[in-house]
Amino acid sequence: MSEQEPRQPTDEELAAAYEAQLKQIRVEDVLIQTLVSLLNLGGRKAGLSPGTEGERDPEQVRQAIEGVRALLPVVEPLLGPDAGQIREALSQLQLAYTQIASGEAPAGEAPAAAPEREPEGSGPAQSSGRLWVPGQ
Repeated sequence: MSEQEPRQPTDEELAAAYEAQLKQIRVEDVLIQTLVSLLNLGGRKAGLSPGTEGERDPEQVRQAIEGVRALLPVVEPLLGPDAGQIREALSQLQLAYTQIASGEAPAGEAPAAAPEREPEGSGPAQSSGRLWVPGQ
């Protein structure tokens, strides 16, 4: 008896699955996740995480900061009590950027971890703290 390989989904099936995922995603979930991703990536590009010192890129850090600053007024009302943690993480990232831009090595502390915001109906990835992928 030979094992059959699983059939690959058709383009139509893939499109239908994508549409079903889009129906479940809320804009505020994407905005919050984008904000958290920018903070986390900015911290990495600042070399704040152990082992990322060689990835320092002040321009990328600046862009992350500007992105968070642009999104924060839109997202802040949705964050509730978590807004303070986001503001604190942004402040720490701005401090690290200032140190990097002036040629200093930033203090070895990473920005306060951005809170994991679980959208309604969150799945196991959101609950575990792993990267959230919209629709999964």
